[in-house]
Amino acid sequence: PTWVLAVLQPDYYQLFLGNFWTPPLRYLGRVPSVFAGTDIVQWLMKNLSIEDPVEAIHMGSLIAAQGYIFPISDHVLTLKDDGTFYRFQAPYFWPSNCWEPENTDYAIYLCKRTMQNKARLELADYEAENLARLQRAFARKWEFIFMQAEAQVKIDRKKDKTERKILDSQERAFWDVHRPVPGCVNTTEMDIRKCRRMKNPQKVKKSVYGVTEDSQSQSPVHMPSQPIRKTTKEDFRKKITFLNVQIDRHCLKMSKVAESLITYSDQYVEYDPFITPAEPSNPWISDDATLWDIEMSKEPSQQRVKRWGFSIDEVLKDPVGRDLFLRFLESEFSSENLRFWLAVQDLKRQPLQDVATRVEEIWQEFLAPGAQSPINLDSHSYERTSQNVQDPGRYTFEDAQEHIYKLMKSDSYARFLRSNTYQDLLLAKKKPPSSKRRTGKGWRVPSCR
Repeated sequence: PTWVLAVLQPDYYQLFLGNFWTPPLRYLGRVPSVFAGTDIVQWLMKNLSIEDPVEAIHMGSLIAAQGYIFPISDHVLTLKDDGTFYRFQAPYFWPSNCWEPENTDYAIYLCKRTMQNKARLELADYEAENLARLQRAFARKWEFIFMQAEAQVKIDRKKDKTERKILDSQERAFWDVHRPVPGCVNTTEMDIRKCRRMKNPQKVKKSVYGVTEDSQSQSPVHMPSQPIRKTTKEDFRKKITFLNVQIDRHCLKMSKVAESLITYSDQYVEYDPFITPAEPSNPWISDDATLWDIEMSKEPSQQRVKRWGFSIDEVLKDPVGRDLFLRFLESEFSSENLRFWLAVQDLKRQPLQDVATRVEEIWQEFLAPGAQSPINLDSHSYERTSQNVQDPGRYTFEDAQEHIYKLMKSDSYARFLRSNTYQDLLLAKKKPPSSKRRTGKGWRVPSCR
């Protein structure tokens, strides 16, 4: 079909950009080099003989998903039939150029975004998480990545403001294709069945995102590509050492894996509404919302109390169980551990402008010398956290939080399950309701009739 050529063939797409389409001039005075979603829908219907607007929107969304057009104010690459502004992607970033960007390129891009000091370029939550994950993965060469990002920022600042604004949006759209927002379709993923049919399938390495190991494409941050180096004996020795380590890795037998899976399934079978019908009724099927009211109430059901005994995660994600666990820790004079863990969880959801202030508050309350509620950390975690506080971020206390989590899981949680607080509540929920009724003259057992 015609739209397939428009998406996949650069020559045809060049005609689409140059000869058949001109962005409306009414947008250029306010926002440069943009057009509205309604304009491209009308263009598709007129030039491709499409009668149904829904089909034109679908076709335009397929083109946007490949990254040839993109919205300037949204990370979701779809086409909307309204006044949303769109731009054409620069030919340099076209997917038809067989891009295979590396994680180091993505790390440089995210570092550049953090250096812009502009509200419109602040990282989204998923990008901040990706940056923290990449920083841990490339800890040894992070200084090199940071220097490259600084160099790119200096180059960009020398450009015209309008040109820089357009280039920033095009580069952002490129990464929206190759590192999409969670929940969006990744159009750059390679089908495993196609890889098996290839004569020389491309080797991939285990990394944060699972991208290719030997990418010979040019860097999307306009850095000159490095010359290809010939394989040496040292490279083969490193590969042999790596394979020997993989061979010696501890592997579980399939019978053990199946046994663990069966145990897990048996444990959670009564919490699966597809297997065990919900009581009193499933609100997704019926109009009765009683089940949701019970789950939201502060009086937990027997199922909820029983589930707290599965793992500490079940306790922490249930508000009632979390409050009960906190009261138990207060009785043992160790509630500062859970309060610190909750404060760090809340820090990850704070707006970027409030992060530095909140980091200082947590530090002063739990970790600073003379803190009001000091927590017990090992020297390594404390040293790492002290360094991170100098450059505060949402993940400043990640090492300390992980240490406290393991401490609660191995020590406090086990005592909580054996405590009278939990056992009394569990037994109280297991007792059936009494069938006796109180009358004016005393207790009376109801008649069997």
